[in-house]
Amino acid sequence: QVQLVESGGGLVQAGGSLTLSCATSGRTFSRYAMGWFRQAPGKEREFVSAITWSDGTTLYRDSVKGRFTITRVNAKNTVYLQMNSLKSEDTAIYYCAATPSGWVRNPVEYNYWGQGTQVTVSS
Repeated sequence: QVQLVESGGGLVQAGGSLTLSCATSGRTFSRYAMGWFRQAPGKEREFVSAITWSDGTTLYRDSVKGRFTITRVNAKNTVYLQMNSLKSEDTAIYYCAATPSGWVRNPVEYNYWGQGTQVTVSS
């Protein structure tokens, strides 16, 4: 079965760092973009970052540019999101997802989703 499993979330003080991992199995996502989304209580799920498997092109929402870095390790079938200089507004459940679409900012384009990992940033 196709699975995406997030890990690495936790509680961190503002200004701190966390690295999230997304382990994939059951399918080779070589023709899929991989994305990170997040959802805070009472808010819509929003795009955070995405990366292609083919050439490693990356995209970020404006509010995380310069602070977050998305990477992949193909040998481990894993995607990472390194989060630095965390702010309280980064608090959310973070989801890993995969899409064959080029419209990677839209969550409805994604076919596979993980269960999420909680990131809480305290001030």
